[in-house]
Amino acid sequence: MINKESQSSDHLTAASRRGVRMAKVAVALAAAFMLASIAVIISIAVVQTHKKTYVSRGLKYGIVLDAGSSRTTVYLYEWPAEKENNTGVVSQTKKCQVKGPGISDFGVDEEQDKNTWQSLKLCMTVMSKAIPSHQHNSTPVFLGATAGMRLLHMKNEETSNTILNDMKNYLSSLPFNFQNASIISGQEEGLYGWITVNYLMGNFLEKNLWNSWVHPHGAKTVGSLDLGGASTQIAFATSDDAKGEDIIKVSLYGYEYNIYTHSFLCYGKNEAEKRVLAKLSKQSTNWTSVTHPCYPSGYDISFLAEDIFGSECTKKEVPSRYSPKRNITFFGQSNPEQCKALVRSIFDLTSCQGAENCSFDGVYQPPLSGDFMAYAGFYWTAWALKVEGSQSMETFNMNMNLFCSKDWKSLKKSNNISDIHLKSYCYSANYVHTILADGYKFNTDNWKNLNFQKEVNKTSIAWSLGYMLALSNMIPTEGKIIKLPINNVLFTGLLLLFSALTIITLTYLVIALVRFCY
Repeated sequence: MINKESQSSDHLTAASRRGVRMAKVAVALAAAFMLASIAVIISIAVVQTHKKTYVSRGLKYGIVLDAGSSRTTVYLYEWPAEKENNTGVVSQTKKCQVKGPGISDFGVDEEQDKNTWQSLKLCMTVMSKAIPSHQHNSTPVFLGATAGMRLLHMKNEETSNTILNDMKNYLSSLPFNFQNASIISGQEEGLYGWITVNYLMGNFLEKNLWNSWVHPHGAKTVGSLDLGGASTQIAFATSDDAKGEDIIKVSLYGYEYNIYTHSFLCYGKNEAEKRVLAKLSKQSTNWTSVTHPCYPSGYDISFLAEDIFGSECTKKEVPSRYSPKRNITFFGQSNPEQCKALVRSIFDLTSCQGAENCSFDGVYQPPLSGDFMAYAGFYWTAWALKVEGSQSMETFNMNMNLFCSKDWKSLKKSNNISDIHLKSYCYSANYVHTILADGYKFNTDNWKNLNFQKEVNKTSIAWSLGYMLALSNMIPTEGKIIKLPINNVLFTGLLLLFSALTIITLTYLVIALVRFCY
């Protein structure tokens, strides 16, 4: 009897132990399930909150006509309908070169005008086809005229206004949202060029690992050097305490910049060359035969006197024997030293002697700092000398002297460049060297900071892109459509399900704990 009772007690003890073990396992599983449920709730909440994506409302478009002194170029830009920190993320999608000279030459040759208008209309057709038809009426069109029209406005305001009105009437007739056709100031041209350079270099925005646009940490800006046909511009960021009429504060992508920018009218490549020709003609005793140290020996060219002295930039050089229709023939000499002296003579370098922070013509300029991008005419001159990109001043000088020493036959043989441009590259090389070294004060130490380029990331370096970036602040910002990774109904259901499971397991754990303790 005693044995039977003992055996029964042992069975009860073993069953009790198994029950306790099973209860512990159940509690452990319940605890694990509860923790898993909490983890799921947190995970779906994080995903829903932080992993949402944005569906863009699409692209917006803008057209800018760069009406330069020697040509007109039409650019088509696009950017997302939503914007980054109040400035659109703009990119170039189309570029169309209008055949013929700039609009400042309208009215000189009727046949030439006809061809230019025809080419302009073809370019606008190209733009029209590239933009979805339903967005035509919301696409803004801007025309910015630069130094050629600035000079014409000085010479003949009525003619200048007539040309602008003709352009306004034509652009207004197109199915786009015409905004403005105006002559931009040299200071604006310089600033827009600086914006373009730094935008393309990624100094304002860059994409991070999550494909979002952010401001680069510690990014430095790059100076801008633009050389057009009638003017040249310099622009670079300077210290916050710099002040003066050439200092502009600009805000882009939520950041402020203090920019020095100055434009030198009549120092564009073409107008400066006219000044060189005018000086040679005025100094010569025989107008029918004038020697030119910058032109290659074996080359000669004739100009009408009015083509040289008819500009606002050369009117002070008009001699007493001036006859507009008289031919002046220039004969090349291939003389590097005389060419250098001749080109330097058109710069007023004496007004800055002894003056601190002064470039030339008595113009204030803060000390140079950082890297500079030299484009447009600067690039093409460096390209002809085979010193594009970043090179030393010594290499630039050596290639310049070598180029200027060659006769016409040798130049033609070693270069695939059109005659009208090839004959002037010795002059333009000396011009570039003079304005950079004697004017802006680049030297053997910081010349390596110059980078001669025509484009960045397959996008042209031109003030028009900076113009579009600045003007995009005027375009209303549209919000983004938020696309959540989990459907709202499914998200709510999952949240309720795992919340309920968490509560049930928590209740079970509390009951189990109470039983265990009592």
